[in-house]
Amino acid sequence: MVAAAVAVLGSGCASLAPPYERPLSSVPDTWIDSTQDSQGRAVSTLAWNDYFTDPVLRKLIQTALDNNRDLRVALLQVEEARAAHQIQRAELFPQLNLAAQAARARVPGDLNLTGKPVTSGEYRAEVGVSSWELDLWGRVRSLNDSALQQWLATQAGAQAARTALIAQVASAYLNVRDVSERVALARRTVETRQESFRIFSRRFEVGATSKLDLTQVQMLLSQAQTLLAQLEQARAANIHALGLLIGAHPGPLPEAVPFDETMVLAELAPGLPSELLVTRPDIIAAEHRLMAAHADIGAARAAFFPRIALTGSLGTASAALDGLFASGSRAWTFAPVISLPIFDGGRRQAHLEVSEIRRDMAVAQYEKSIQTAFREVSDALSAQHWLIEQRDLQRASLVTAQERARLAQLRYDNGSSTYLEVLDAQRELLTAGQQLVQARSALLANQVSLYAALGGGAQLDPEGVAVSTALPASSR
Repeated sequence: MVAAAVAVLGSGCASLAPPYERPLSSVPDTWIDSTQDSQGRAVSTLAWNDYFTDPVLRKLIQTALDNNRDLRVALLQVEEARAAHQIQRAELFPQLNLAAQAARARVPGDLNLTGKPVTSGEYRAEVGVSSWELDLWGRVRSLNDSALQQWLATQAGAQAARTALIAQVASAYLNVRDVSERVALARRTVETRQESFRIFSRRFEVGATSKLDLTQVQMLLSQAQTLLAQLEQARAANIHALGLLIGAHPGPLPEAVPFDETMVLAELAPGLPSELLVTRPDIIAAEHRLMAAHADIGAARAAFFPRIALTGSLGTASAALDGLFASGSRAWTFAPVISLPIFDGGRRQAHLEVSEIRRDMAVAQYEKSIQTAFREVSDALSAQHWLIEQRDLQRASLVTAQERARLAQLRYDNGSSTYLEVLDAQRELLTAGQQLVQARSALLANQVSLYAALGGGAQLDPEGVAVSTALPASSR
């Protein structure tokens, strides 16, 4: 009986889902305004621990991957989607149940024709199938495909969350290093100006300088101290943000060691825009959700056709326990059910319309994911050239500010100018030093953004082994 039903199912099952075709990409064939060549490494096969070479940063990223709660939730959602797919997949197969039943009953004499009390018994042992749907129109198969695609979308979403977490930790670490270097610069400035204030206080006491010059030096010191306090506050806040990302205290971090921006991060090859379709986890997730929406349409269409469910059992039955397995005690039941709603108030049609609308929404979301990814990569590529130029200009500006401060101090010492000129020169020197640190940090942060925007390590598993981007056979 079951074998015959499986044969019917295999010969008649046909999905009513519309054929899936990947929507046409609306992005250009090449990156716009990109000055990046293709000499770097392919991002999709570049593991994060190969890209980020700073040992402290590597340790922080690994701690975040182990402890971050948001990533933990994303991974649990993958397990949830896997289990949901297993539940739906089980609907493809009959559920076999083993049942044993024993019953004894006594009927009084005034309730039967013999006028005597009767005691009867019934014993049964059966293997049965309960309400197994013959998937002639592919409804169950479509629901299974939808659950599979949702699972794959959740997997890609977890990969996107992992890549985003790596980029967030790297950016937070860069922020800490940026502010720490600026704090060190501000501290040195405060120490220098404290010494200047001490010298000018002594000069004022002996009448060698004016009260105006002393107040100007004091104002310069107060400005540096205020900046130092602001930077110390910002550094503490950045450390707290980093601790939240990694799910633990960051521990001791370098405070004043400047970055060598040419050695921290590897050179990247952006490739072609079309490569984002197989490297960006968020785009992959959006496509899987689109495939799931196609499968849901197939299930909604199949609801318009008759549903055939099989219920049956095979076993043995007897009025006495010792005759349960005797010759001639075999018993069986077979109860197929065919159902087709005649009137449902338009419910099935509404379900189909909802499925089609959700499919159209999934198309729009998939196209938006591609456009967003293209914009993020284009922004990072175009910004790289200008950030390098800004860094070089800030370096030249710092050299100029240092020379101007030296000459202004020399002119003041020789009585050729007022201390106001020295004051302005030292303000510009402090500003130029701070801006150079910020320019270097912005360049590094942009490289981190480019790594994430290109789907860094998307074709690697968590252990750094390359994985295939091909879809499972059941999802095609």
